[in-house]
Amino acid sequence: MKKYNVEKSEAEWKEQLSEEQYRVLRKKGTEAPHTGKYNLHFEDGEYRCAACNEKLFESDSKFESGCGWPSFDEAIEGKIEYVQDRTFGMIRTEILCANCGSHLGHVFDDGPTETGQRYCVNSASIDFKNN
Repeated sequence: MKKYNVEKSEAEWKEQLSEEQYRVLRKKGTEAPHTGKYNLHFEDGEYRCAACNEKLFESDSKFESGCGWPSFDEAIEGKIEYVQDRTFGMIRTEILCANCGSHLGHVFDDGPTETGQRYCVNSASIDFKNN
């Protein structure tokens, strides 16, 4: 099993995170589309992992994708771990926080910007900090 900079027991994660955050971040859940607080959030700042506070995305990489979840066209280099996900009969690329291993969402190759990427992230997995 991979070692992360931040490692906690399941009991510690449950104590630290809300029920929804725990379900998404630690159990690889997905929030319902168009329900997350950061879906239509476009302030200047940075998005951090809700589990360990690691900086993951800059606000200038966020865009409105219409998919119902916060979308970014690039992550901060070295902050995301990419894992093949074959659940639900699909082949996707899961994105995890490289610092603590928490589930963030998935990345797709259908982004509208020059990167061609769409990081589809659960609001429950991130926190926002103003610059």
